[in-house]
Amino acid sequence: MSLSLKLPMPDGRVETYALSGTPHVAPATRPTFNRIAYAAAHVVSDPLRDSDPWGKPSIDWDRTIAYRHHLWSLGFRIAEAMDTSQRGMGLDWTGAQELIRQSMAASRSVEGADLACGAGTDHLDPAAARDLDDVIRAYETQVEFVESQGGRVILMASRALARVAKSADDYRKVYRRMLSQAKDKVILHWLGDMFDPQLRGYWGSEKFEDALDTVLTIIGENRGKVEGIKISLLDNAREIELRNRLPEGVLCYTGDDFNYAELIEGDGEKYSHALLGIFDAVAIPASLALSALASGDTARFRAIIEPTVPLSRRIFEAPTQYYKAGVVFLAWLNGHQDHFMMPAGMQSARGITHYADVFRLADRSGVLANPDLAVRRMAHLTGVYGIG
Repeated sequence: MSLSLKLPMPDGRVETYALSGTPHVAPATRPTFNRIAYAAAHVVSDPLRDSDPWGKPSIDWDRTIAYRHHLWSLGFRIAEAMDTSQRGMGLDWTGAQELIRQSMAASRSVEGADLACGAGTDHLDPAAARDLDDVIRAYETQVEFVESQGGRVILMASRALARVAKSADDYRKVYRRMLSQAKDKVILHWLGDMFDPQLRGYWGSEKFEDALDTVLTIIGENRGKVEGIKISLLDNAREIELRNRLPEGVLCYTGDDFNYAELIEGDGEKYSHALLGIFDAVAIPASLALSALASGDTARFRAIIEPTVPLSRRIFEAPTQYYKAGVVFLAWLNGHQDHFMMPAGMQSARGITHYADVFRLADRSGVLANPDLAVRRMAHLTGVYGIG
């Protein structure tokens, strides 16, 4: 007997939806990949202690760290304290410090566990930034903390820098300073304004070609300190152009949650590694697909990964910065947390028809690991909205 439930349609009707997907099963042992694959991981709220969810949200550290163990067991590296963890949208720098501290400690107990940590300027209110020196000091504070914990740095894009920089040369100055001081190689972070409108004009220009030239100049001048760059523009052609022009030995990490399947597979000569928020949400099928790719089974890679792409595109639809809601929604449906509540109440950023579509697409792509649990929880959520 198939599972079914009532789900809303975009036109206001309610349908009876029968599940049809086959859940993917996690590998019995930790797999190995031939692509570097970072999953940017979310944080879990603690609703029983959360008296000020907008101002000072409470975090369930046990569940948050348990989810990192889940991702490590599937072969992923962790991109810690990134925008998927709601940096600047619910998780402040104090919370990010505790997250980095606890994740670094947890990684030491797991053989082969790896993570890199986001260092930005989000403790500096962009409106309070007076000049580049303020931005540099803010970056230095966070980089020094990450390095003090033994972490490797992902140098996050800065809202404050986007506000005070007057030219591409200002970006070169700030990045030259930060890269020259870094203990180890870092990953740069090119986050498009669809993810954060305050980053419009990053790298000193709203024109992609000019921004690309600036990025390549920064990398070329500091290539001994740059492991790679994550690019999140949701435009595969632009990512490929960057990838083709990177210096030898500098890695391209796709952050394109619309086109990751083809970018990771590559064109036969070049390919992208991955640093993706969607890997948090589709961790099991992504792990299986990457394992197949590593074994040379491209057909199986495509068969598993490609059905997750429509799901990802729905989760990351505009306004894209609210994608975290879909990520946490799937973690709840799959039993990794007991509630659907997020820091700053971010679960309210999407409507019930959006969640219904995410549910359908998750079913069809095999992402619902426990369909019975997922149906019960989805029925509970739709009931709150007066459905069923």
